[in-house]
Amino acid sequence: MAVNDSVNILNSAYLAVEYIDSFLPDNPLQQPFKNAWNYMLDNYTKFQIATWGSLIVHEVSYFLLCVPGFVFQFIPYMQKYKIQQDKPETWEKQWKCFKTLLFNHFFIQLPLICGTYYFTEYFNIPYEWEEMPRWYVLVAQCFGCAVIEDAWHYFLHRLLHHKRIYKYIHKVHHEFVSPFGMQAEYAHPLETLILGTGFFIGIVVFCNHVILLWAWVICRLMETIDVHSGYDVPLNPLHLVPFYAGARFHDFHHMNFIGNYASTFTWWDRIFGTDSQFIAYKEKEKKQQLITKKKTN
Repeated sequence: MAVNDSVNILNSAYLAVEYIDSFLPDNPLQQPFKNAWNYMLDNYTKFQIATWGSLIVHEVSYFLLCVPGFVFQFIPYMQKYKIQQDKPETWEKQWKCFKTLLFNHFFIQLPLICGTYYFTEYFNIPYEWEEMPRWYVLVAQCFGCAVIEDAWHYFLHRLLHHKRIYKYIHKVHHEFVSPFGMQAEYAHPLETLILGTGFFIGIVVFCNHVILLWAWVICRLMETIDVHSGYDVPLNPLHLVPFYAGARFHDFHHMNFIGNYASTFTWWDRIFGTDSQFIAYKEKEKKQQLITKKKTN
């Protein structure tokens, strides 16, 4: 009975969104996107699309999303939004990070990406434009992938902090106490494989079109680069996502090393109390701000 009720609720929600969508104006980018997509299908094989297309989406998205945080360090006005203001970025650290990223991207992640084609073939995942899910289905699928990845990340990330294994693997990622966007995937190769597995679980569960692979890549990179950016910028649209952790939450993890283990949401840390030190830190900050206000007044 409960299952049937859940199905009915989901169907009703789907119909409601579809009804609202019918009143929205046509997307002016839809036709050019359709033309580009069909051009890609006509001129490249599925193996080329799945492999090199996925690599291009990852590399272009990653470094484009890193640009704002990289530029902020040169803008004095933005320094008031930097979380750890006493630890500025350095060229030496950024160059070291960039070299490690290139190694991880091409020697660890590319071999995994090469399996994308065989994954889509094994599960009969379509590439055709006509089979592409609607935007709201894609959004829901990406959210579902994020929930699954977040759970995997919380427990495996917390395990990597165990004193017996921390120094062998996860210590590499914590080399930078004050993180910056490009550092999001700066990690030991084993960590890339261990925590990266969570990314693929949602794909196995939800993927019904190759577009989800790319949409989820972009969403995941957007989130992880944001939380590693080192800047808590107001009017960040990601803050509209319910229970979103954000840069300040994860920045504390790098500064404190203990607690705040989740990647995207705050609920696992809240359930297991691993955000207690962060909560205490925020309370202390608030008290200091009140004292400073009283003194200035």
